[in-house]
Amino acid sequence: MKTLCLLSFFFSSCKKEPIKNSNPNFESGYLVFGHFYGLCGGEKCIEIYRLENNQLFEDTADKYPITGTLYNGNFVLLSQQKYNLSKDLINYFPPELLAETKNTIGQPDEADGGGIYIEIKVNGVKKFYIIDQVKNNVPAIYHGFIEKINEKIELIQ
Repeated sequence: MKTLCLLSFFFSSCKKEPIKNSNPNFESGYLVFGHFYGLCGGEKCIEIYRLENNQLFEDTADKYPITGTLYNGNFVLLSQQKYNLSKDLINYFPPELLAETKNTIGQPDEADGGGIYIEIKVNGVKKFYIIDQVKNNVPAIYHGFIEKINEKIELIQ
C-alpha cells in the first residue's frame, strides 16, 4: 500500500519533461513552428519561427507551407525578449509526434481553419509536420501543443 501511495504521488506530481532534457543531442537541434491561413490578408497570415541555439528567428519569406516538403524560409534573428517568451515551447512538444508516419495530420487549412507547421531536428534527424488547426480533425494528444503554438505566436508578434 505504501508503494502504491508513493507511485501515485510521483506520477501525479510530475511535469512533462522537455525533449532537450530527455535527449542530450537536442542542443544541436532546432524547432521550427508556425501557423498559416490560405484565405487571409496581411502579414499575419503566415507566421513561422525557428528556435535554435538559445535564439529565436522569424521567417520573412512568409511562404505557404507545401505538403511533403520541408519549409525553406529566410530567418532573421529576433530579440532576446521574444526568445524568452517562446523558449519553453519545446516543453510542450508531444513525443508521440515523433512516431507519426505521416507528415500531414488532418486536413490543414482545407476549410479555411488554418494549419500548423512543425519541423524538428533531434539527433541529426529532421522531421516535419503540417497539422490541421481544427481539433476535430486531429488526435487529442496534439490539442495542447497546437494551442501553445498559437499562444506563443500571439506573444511574440
